[in-house]
Amino acid sequence: MKLWSILGNSQKLDGGAMFGNAPRALWERWVQVDAHNRIDLACRALLASPLNGKTVLFETGIGAFFPPALRERYGVVEDRHVLLDSLAQAGFSHEDIDVVVLSHLHFDHAGGLLAPWAEGRAPELLFPNATFVVSARHWARATQPHPRDRASFIPELPALLQASGRLELVEGDHCHALGDSVRFHYSDGHTPGLLLAEIVGPEMVDGQPHGGVVFCADLIPGRPWVHVPITMGYDRYPELLIDEKRAFLDDKLARNVHLFFTHDPGCALAQVVRDGNGRFTTAHEHAELHARPLAH
Repeated sequence: MKLWSILGNSQKLDGGAMFGNAPRALWERWVQVDAHNRIDLACRALLASPLNGKTVLFETGIGAFFPPALRERYGVVEDRHVLLDSLAQAGFSHEDIDVVVLSHLHFDHAGGLLAPWAEGRAPELLFPNATFVVSARHWARATQPHPRDRASFIPELPALLQASGRLELVEGDHCHALGDSVRFHYSDGHTPGLLLAEIVGPEMVDGQPHGGVVFCADLIPGRPWVHVPITMGYDRYPELLIDEKRAFLDDKLARNVHLFFTHDPGCALAQVVRDGNGRFTTAHEHAELHARPLAH
C-alpha cells in the first residue's frame, strides 16, 4: 500500500479564530500573519491505495463550490478545484476513488465532494463510484446543526450524499467498506462525532497495532495544535477537546502511530514525541507524501 498527500484549495483565515484564547504574541511564533491578521491554511487529503483492496481518499478539502463572493469571504485562494488537479498529478481521478472517509461535514473538509461552482448550476456530487463514510453521530449534527455552527455546513450536501445510495454511517471501530484495515477514533470537542481514521499499521504488540497513520482532522489541524492547551475558536467544547487530545496523543505515541495534518501548510506527516519537558511535539516531519509505503 502507498500513501499520497493530496492538496486541495488553500485558505486564509483569521489567526485569532484559529488559535482560540491563545494570544497573538504566542501563536505568531509558529505561523506567518498577513496585514488582515490571516494565516495560511492547507486543505490536505490523504490518498491510500490499495487499502483493503480499494483506493481510499480521506477527506476532500474545501473545493471550489463557493460562488465568488463567498470564496472571498472564507479566504479560499484558488478558483479552480485544486483537489482534482492534485489527484491527477498522483495518477488518479475522482472516478477512481472507491471510498471517501469524511472526518466531518464542515465545508472546509467536505466541499471538495462537489463540482466547481458555475452560474445557475445546482450543487453536483463528484466521486460517482465511491462509498462515503461518515460518523453516525456527526451525521445527526450535520442534518440538524446548532446555530453556532450552522454556517459551517453545506445545506445541500446531506441530501446529495443520501440520494447517492452510497452513504455508510459508522458508530464503531470499523466500517463495512474498509474492514479491519482502518480503525476509527471519535472526538466531540470540535464537533459531535468527529471521525479520526487510523490506517492500521503492520505490527502487532500486545494485541495492539503499531506503526500506522492517523488522519487528525480538526482535533489537531497542524503542528502548533499538537501543544495540548492550544485550541481553536471554532471548537464547540475546548476543555473536552484538550482532554481528548491528551488521550489521543498518549495513545499514538505509545503505538508509534504517525499524525497526518490537513491544515498545516508546511507539514503533511509527522511522528509525535515528547520534548525534554514532557510536552508533546513532532519529529521526522514530511512536507509531502508521494507513493510512500506505510511501513517506511
